[in-house]
Amino acid sequence: MDSNYSVIPKNPYVELQFQKDYGIPKSSEFLPLDVENCVDSKNAGGRDYDSDLDIDDYPLVGSKSGSGIYGAVFNLTTSIIGAGIMALPATMKVLGMVLGFILIILMGIISEISVEMLVRFSVFCKAESYGELVQKAMGKPARIVSEICIILNNGGVMVVYLIIMGDVLSGSIHHQGVFDQWLGHGFWDHRKLIILIILVVCLAPLCALQKIDSLSGTSAASVVLAVVFVLVCFTVALIKFIAGKSESPRMAPDFGSKKAILDLLVVIPIMTNAYVCHFNVQPIYNELEHRSPRTMNRVGRITTAICIVVYASTAISGYFLFGKDTEADILTNFDKDLGIPFSSAIDYIVRVGYVLHLVLVFPVIHFSLRQTVDALIFEGSDPLVESRKRSLALTGVLLVLIYIGSTMVPNIWTAFKFTGATAAVSLGFIFPSLVALKLNSKGVGLSPGERVLSWVMLLLAVIVSFVGIAGNVYSLRSKSE
Repeated sequence: MDSNYSVIPKNPYVELQFQKDYGIPKSSEFLPLDVENCVDSKNAGGRDYDSDLDIDDYPLVGSKSGSGIYGAVFNLTTSIIGAGIMALPATMKVLGMVLGFILIILMGIISEISVEMLVRFSVFCKAESYGELVQKAMGKPARIVSEICIILNNGGVMVVYLIIMGDVLSGSIHHQGVFDQWLGHGFWDHRKLIILIILVVCLAPLCALQKIDSLSGTSAASVVLAVVFVLVCFTVALIKFIAGKSESPRMAPDFGSKKAILDLLVVIPIMTNAYVCHFNVQPIYNELEHRSPRTMNRVGRITTAICIVVYASTAISGYFLFGKDTEADILTNFDKDLGIPFSSAIDYIVRVGYVLHLVLVFPVIHFSLRQTVDALIFEGSDPLVESRKRSLALTGVLLVLIYIGSTMVPNIWTAFKFTGATAAVSLGFIFPSLVALKLNSKGVGLSPGERVLSWVMLLLAVIVSFVGIAGNVYSLRSKSE
């Protein structure tokens, strides 16, 4: 039949052959669930199979210029590996080597499954953002809740990053800063001034970029810095082991005291939330070259493999290096003598490298925060990428608010733990599983295994959230007494 649309060329990335009756009309807001196999309007003989098909019905599947696979991998990896990596050796100390290693692998696999579900249903619902997907599955109130979770999670993370940068460079009550050690005490190691300079000189130019694809290079550098940290930990641990200065690590959790059990409750959410990156999945997917669910799944699996290796290596080597003296933030272990030659130089390399790592991670987290705030406040406006003035204004306001938060609150780790047990768990597990189950009730054909997995993820998230909140509340009460 006649059509106003040109035939979509067949290529290795996009292949469309309608072989099933999906029972979903073309006017529907939903697409076939296996839409990746439905984006070419020619059959094997070259005849139009359905020339009424409009490529505009498939805005999230197709060939376009953008980020390559490895650029997307670096951005997604950077979304995952942030300040939380420094808490993993302490979680390994509490959980023991065996259980800790198993959980690192298990949570990585579960998180990757939830990311693949997120991509799959985003394409199915033609949703270009996390909040839009939640709205199409569960309504606008659920979207607002999900966007508030992103704002709380990302905003809290970014405030913590600035606090860590300030503490490392200017020092804190318990630890001496790098500048103080190098230059002595003076105006140059004033915490608020250091944070402001970093924000204006380093972070603002990167945060002003309008596309997350533009951050691929900095994301690659941040991953390299994380790998450098792992190599340093392994090298120092190996040297101490050869010298006979390391102690035997615990293999299983300790249930011998109330404090040990409390520590176990507190670290479980840390391990569960270690792979939460779901707020950046759609922005990265939207700018992916030759994007399709299959391509994004490849990105997610490579990212998960990298993060599992980095996390397991950091947790094992860090715990093996410091043993029972491993701090909740292992960075604080690197401001003292390590008992090996060139200890001071190694301490400086680790701490300064960690600050640089956070500087490079910060704009990636900021990107989805800015997109979410824009969607919440300026709903219905032109895309943010088309409004440079609105993008810069939002960036400026958000950076000012984050700076104020980092300078007014000297330590927000307790609040960060609460947001991790609520907002991060919701973004990583609760909303993806609810979206799957809700769409299944609307006629999306989930397999029995997918339905069971969705319920398991939902139940796991609720338990982890409850355990995390209860553990933090009990910990606060114990300290006050």
